[in-house]
Amino acid sequence: PRLAKTLSLSLVSIFFLISTNAGAWLLVYPLEHLERALLDTKNTGAQAIVILSAGSLEHSPEYGGQAIPDYVGLGRIRYAAKLYRDTALPILVTGGFGSKSPAKESLASAMANALQYEFAIPVLWQEDQSTNTYENAQFSARILQQAGISRVLLVTDAMHMRRAKFAFDQTGLVAIPAPTLFFSSSDFGLLSLIPGVEGLRRSNYAMHEWLGLIQYHLFHTNTQAQP
Repeated sequence: PRLAKTLSLSLVSIFFLISTNAGAWLLVYPLEHLERALLDTKNTGAQAIVILSAGSLEHSPEYGGQAIPDYVGLGRIRYAAKLYRDTALPILVTGGFGSKSPAKESLASAMANALQYEFAIPVLWQEDQSTNTYENAQFSARILQQAGISRVLLVTDAMHMRRAKFAFDQTGLVAIPAPTLFFSSSDFGLLSLIPGVEGLRRSNYAMHEWLGLIQYHLFHTNTQAQP
């Protein structure tokens, strides 16, 4: 009984900690800083910009029932728009329907529509068959290599970047990290010590990425897609 009580108390304490933004920072900060922010966007030697899709909001009434990128996807799009203004490089967006998604429009299509109609930025390629990050890389590489592209700016949020770069590195492409949405850069205050949904979301996302990195290193090392 004493052991069970101690274990229960430990689990509650851990849950309390990772439910706060301060506790989530312990998981998020080291993950986000595996790849640094891209400070010089104009001298990378990249030939294209690749944007990884996130989620989508289906049947958005304010957009006539269309699917639109969620706020993470929108953050990636916004940074990619800046990169395009800096470089004028052609853009590829990647993302299919998800493994269990009932959506009628691919994630790539929703991202492309937002770029073209909201930001007035053209999208040259859409990869809409992938269901996960590893497939994002494999299927995008086939399109890009056929177009003679070998070096790209890779856009995703900072927590996702190391796993995404790992996946793209397996394809033979040179992926230059262009991370955005650094959640760990937020200022701390008293509210950071109060448990909440955002703290849990960040902790959950970070743990997903740490476990994903382990999985990729175990099962996807030294495999390379054919163009």
